[in-house]
Amino acid sequence: MNHSVDTSPPHLIRQRIRSGDFSDVTSGVAPGYVQCNLVIVPADCAADFMSFCQRNPKPCPLLAMSPEPGDPTLPDLGVDIDVRTDAPLYRRWENGCATATPTNLMDAWQDDHVAFALGCSFSFEEALLAAGIEIRNITEGVNVPMYRTDIPCQPAGAFAGNMVVSMRPMIPKDAIRAIQICSRFPSVHGAPIHFGAPEAIGISNLDTPDFGARVTVHPEEVPVFWACGVTPQMALEQAKLPLAFTHYPGYMLITDTRNAELAVL
Repeated sequence: MNHSVDTSPPHLIRQRIRSGDFSDVTSGVAPGYVQCNLVIVPADCAADFMSFCQRNPKPCPLLAMSPEPGDPTLPDLGVDIDVRTDAPLYRRWENGCATATPTNLMDAWQDDHVAFALGCSFSFEEALLAAGIEIRNITEGVNVPMYRTDIPCQPAGAFAGNMVVSMRPMIPKDAIRAIQICSRFPSVHGAPIHFGAPEAIGISNLDTPDFGARVTVHPEEVPVFWACGVTPQMALEQAKLPLAFTHYPGYMLITDTRNAELAVL
C-alpha cells in the first residue's frame, strides 16, 4: 500500500475524498483529529441501534448522530461534513450481507436514513505515539488488523453479535503504558479489553485477521486487543436489515473535533 501521512486540515482532506483525490485508509491522516466509524440505518431501526451503542460502549462509543432522518450532516463534529461523500470507502449491506463497496452514497441515500458516528481507535493511536510507543500498523504502512471474537455484545432489538477487536503488538511495559493512556479516552474505545493469549477470546490465528492486514509480532511482544468500531457491522449481519451502510473498515470519516477534546482526565 502506498501510505503517506496527510497532515492537511480535516476539511481539506474531506474535500479530497469527495472529489475522489484521496481513497486510502485513514490511519495516521489528519493527526490530532477524531476519526469515526459510520453506521447508517433506516429511521425505524435508529432507536434500537442507539440502544445497542449505549449497551456496548466499549466497541460502539457514540459520538454523534444525524440531527433528523435524511439529514446527511453531523454538525456536532464539523461544519461541512456530509456522511454520503466524506468516507473514502463504504460498505452496502442488504439483508445482513455486504454486497458492494461504493465510494459514495449519493445515489443510495434515502430520506429516512439516520447516520451514527462512533469513536475510532485511530484517535488513541496519536496519544500512544506521543508517549513513544510504536504502532506497528503505522510503521508497516498497513490497515490495522481486526478480528472477530467470541465475546458477545448486549443485544438491542434486532442488533446482536460478537465483538470485533483491533490488535497492536507491544512489549509488556508498553502494553501497561498503553492501558494507562487509553483509559483516558473512553469515547474512543478506552483501555484494551485483553492482551496475550488470543485463543482466550476466540482468535485462532493472528496471521489471518478478519479485516485489515497482518502485522509483524516479534517474539518478545504480546498482542494487545482493543474493542473495535467494526463491531456494529457484525450486528448488521445479525439484524438483516433490507438496506444499511457503513464505512469500509479502516476508511474512516475524518472530523473537525480534536482528539484532545475526548480525553477525560
